[in-house]
Amino acid sequence: MKIISKIKIHIFFYLVALLAVLTGLFKDFIVLTSLIVIHEFGHLLGALFYHWKIEKIMILPFGGLTIFNEAINRPMKEEFIILILGPIFQIIYATILNNEMVNHYHYAILLFNLLPIYPLDGSKFCNLLCNQLLPYKLSHLLTISLSFIVIIISSFYRLNLLYLGILFFLLVNVIKELKIHQYLFNRFLLERYLYHFNFKRNKIVKGYRYHKMFRDYKHLFYDGENYHSERETLRKRFDNKVKL
Repeated sequence: MKIISKIKIHIFFYLVALLAVLTGLFKDFIVLTSLIVIHEFGHLLGALFYHWKIEKIMILPFGGLTIFNEAINRPMKEEFIILILGPIFQIIYATILNNEMVNHYHYAILLFNLLPIYPLDGSKFCNLLCNQLLPYKLSHLLTISLSFIVIIISSFYRLNLLYLGILFFLLVNVIKELKIHQYLFNRFLLERYLYHFNFKRNKIVKGYRYHKMFRDYKHLFYDGENYHSERETLRKRFDNKVKL
């Protein structure tokens, strides 16, 4: 019952449902919605397995969005598995039904959802890949930048009201992500200061360059003479003794 209470249906979902009835496309709408629900169910099962806190599950007219209230520093392996289970469940569902209409909407949703645009799964895959190679802060900025680029390119693909409306919705979300970039970075650092994360990999950072910190690594900071632990260094940062 707790999970059901977290499911929120966007108001435009009802409008699209009404239009589907009036235009004789209700069967298409049901197939599309079932694919979306199964996709989000995959994310949900992964989240429950790893005990992630679920804030809400949004059912939109042409997609879904599962929002978590979790630490940024949760292991990337967990995030990847939760992320990949959505497409996997959708693929299994479409394979079982295996008819022309289901396959049509299945491939459309799957390919669209893999675009590297916030908040689509493709952007999260991209962000996880960047975090394997680059610091957290830079990875987040690169993913946001790529989102803007793909939206601009996509806007030339098809000029109809529905398609442009979806792109506008995505653009609004990318702008929101950019606005909270610094907040997320500060939260990333604060989590490292307040909580103990058992990371097995280590990195050395020269100076107090917090923007060089990676996910899934613990850090030693070298000031030219001595090495300092991550917690010790972040204590200085949050005590305002060292600037960003």
